[in-house]
Amino acid sequence: MAYLPQILFIIAFSIANYFIFKSIGRIRKNILLGKDIDRSDRRAERFKKMLLIAFGQKKMFKKPIPALLHLFIYLGFLIVNIEMLEIGLDGVFGTHRIFAPFLGMFYPVLITIFEFFAVAVLVTCSIFLIRRNILHVKRFNGIEMTRPPKIDANIILISEIFLMIAFLTMNAADASLQAKGVHHYFATGDFFFSGLLKGALAGLPEGALIMLERGCWWFHILGVMAFANYVLWDSKHLHIFLAFPNTYYSKLEPAGKFTNMPEVTHEVKLMLNLPVETTENANPAAPGKFGAKDVTDLTWKNILESYTCTECGRCTQQCPANITGKKLSPRKIMMDTRARAEELGIEREKNGKDFDDGKSLLGTYITDEEILACTTCNACVEACPVNIDPVDIIMQLRRYKIMEESQMPQSWQMMTSNIENNFAPWKFSPADRFNWAQKVE
Repeated sequence: MAYLPQILFIIAFSIANYFIFKSIGRIRKNILLGKDIDRSDRRAERFKKMLLIAFGQKKMFKKPIPALLHLFIYLGFLIVNIEMLEIGLDGVFGTHRIFAPFLGMFYPVLITIFEFFAVAVLVTCSIFLIRRNILHVKRFNGIEMTRPPKIDANIILISEIFLMIAFLTMNAADASLQAKGVHHYFATGDFFFSGLLKGALAGLPEGALIMLERGCWWFHILGVMAFANYVLWDSKHLHIFLAFPNTYYSKLEPAGKFTNMPEVTHEVKLMLNLPVETTENANPAAPGKFGAKDVTDLTWKNILESYTCTECGRCTQQCPANITGKKLSPRKIMMDTRARAEELGIEREKNGKDFDDGKSLLGTYITDEEILACTTCNACVEACPVNIDPVDIIMQLRRYKIMEESQMPQSWQMMTSNIENNFAPWKFSPADRFNWAQKVE
């Protein structure tokens, strides 16, 4: 019986990790549904971008107050969970605060720092719950923000609150047991924030304190395991992990620079009698599908971005098309891409890698009206705190619509025809272009 807690911990830890790695494998397969793209160049520049944007949250600080609150949650998540290392070792070896004897007087200082961030997370999550459910901040709403996404955000915030309460209560009960001199609860010194709760526990008997401390210990460790599995299974909070690779592999060129198709570039150069590189001339790219209709036509980076999306709505909030009442929402583009990747991944897992369910990203999930409303201003790309690029997906879908299905709005046809014939979007002769200057004295 003495080893029963250790056995139960190892079983719980093994089960949790089995499902964690299973979820990681599923996400990886879904991301690799996309086409290959090389993002291995300029590694130093990529690493710097990752540190500034993912770790340093540079883009968040355009609005200092929300950024500061988010920073508390972010640092709290990272720092408080360092404590999980000690909790895990205690669970495996049956010890209690295994690091305390080695760190000596620094141990209570370290735990007090952890507790500060735990309190910061608790307060910040409470503020975020108020903003979402009482103040109803506009960017948290939209046609794509149905019941599941809204519940997901609340589940995460409430879970973090309870985990932090359990952590602080565990430390308070531990300090009370130390004061009573109970067997293995050796003196480590008081922790500031949990020490404020000692008075509320002073009247509890020894048995009740042990049950409270152990109960909070188990709740915290099992809660973190459940939290990790939930995030990996079906939550927007995957950005906690994926923000780092996503920013590392993000495009280094200016946001407004579009990616040309090599086969089209080759043909255009030949038509215009422009010089063609020797390798390009010898082995021109074989014509394939122009643009993208489904997630398998996108790149793996596009699908990675859909999994990284925080659903914060900053992109949609800044989108001029959305502001003027059009149906385009960059957040919806990313959510739809992820939903389609999930759906197709499940179907192909059951029916084989070449299975076609008759659905597609364009048409089934995203409408023509949405992709045609985009002005390609890249305001959404600039607003995204983790460097997601909805415009790239929109342009690939639009390219398919126009080049594969030959469907273009009439006004666009007139504009492109004018550019081809008159070298300008307007329908007048190039010779008359400077006539306005004759009226200027």
